[in-house]
Amino acid sequence: MELTTVWFIAIAFLWTSYFFLEGFDFGVGMLLPVLGRGNVERRVVINTIGPVWDANEVWFIVAGAAIFAAFPEWYATLFSGFYLPLLAILLALIVRGVAFEYRGKRDDARWRSRWDKAIFWGSLVPAFLWGVVFANIVRGVPLDADHEFAGTLGDLFSPYALLGGLTTMILFVLHGAVFLALKTSGDIRERARLVAGIAAIGAVAAGGSFLLITQVEHGEPVTWLTAAGAAAGLVLAAVAIRRGREGWAFIGTGAAIVLAVATLFVALFPDVLPSTLVEAHSLTTDNASSSPYTLKIMTWTAAVFTPIVLVYQGWTYWVFRKRIGTDQIPRPKNEPVR
Repeated sequence: MELTTVWFIAIAFLWTSYFFLEGFDFGVGMLLPVLGRGNVERRVVINTIGPVWDANEVWFIVAGAAIFAAFPEWYATLFSGFYLPLLAILLALIVRGVAFEYRGKRDDARWRSRWDKAIFWGSLVPAFLWGVVFANIVRGVPLDADHEFAGTLGDLFSPYALLGGLTTMILFVLHGAVFLALKTSGDIRERARLVAGIAAIGAVAAGGSFLLITQVEHGEPVTWLTAAGAAAGLVLAAVAIRRGREGWAFIGTGAAIVLAVATLFVALFPDVLPSTLVEAHSLTTDNASSSPYTLKIMTWTAAVFTPIVLVYQGWTYWVFRKRIGTDQIPRPKNEPVR
């Protein structure tokens, strides 16, 4: 197997890991004002991802760095043509990170309320725009002979791209609701299960439509299997959450995300950014890649450090695996629970 193909698969793995892990972070953030009734409950919601959200975000950094190093032409065209959506994502992630750190710095309800809104919007904006970005990557964008983006901002918000954004947003809400049902106890857990049941309906409708259109217009024979598997994962999650089996529901939403991302990358290969103007202008794994020597060094580096990262992050989740509830949140005297 050529190293360009190896690194295309590696980048697909990095993005899949990012969406699987950061997906429930985004969902938890979007559900904060819905499931957190009062400061104590909102602290419980935030604490479910408090030990892990920043580590989950590292996958995005590594995925971007991998594209830069392995396929610099792809990186240059992507980050110039998609500049405004990617800038909005970056700013939202910064605001959300600051909100997690600063929310508890002052014992003031209005102060906390402002940062809670920052967490909500800092989660919703990336959850929607990532779907828009990847829908455009698969569908293709106007590229000229120099592989430069020749379109406008409006070209990035086609109906197909907006459907992709809606799909990721609803899917991450479902993923986050299932994660909260798995990680909390008491009233929050019950409300999370109720929200997950509702979100599952929207995820099946939006996700099924998006994957069907993707398969018909851009798919390969093998992606019928991955798309069907993603749909089956959503159905499994919907059935499991109604039966109170949060573990199986989380497996279902996780499988849906993994297989949906796999569908997009398999449909994309061997292109990395198709051109809608002239097919010969498309960026591929061959014409967008670094030198073989660079790819060889990257491969050895990844082979050494990737297992270490996986073991460390797995250990982190094992340490913080138990459920939490309002009774575990210390609070000042006379402060109500709700």
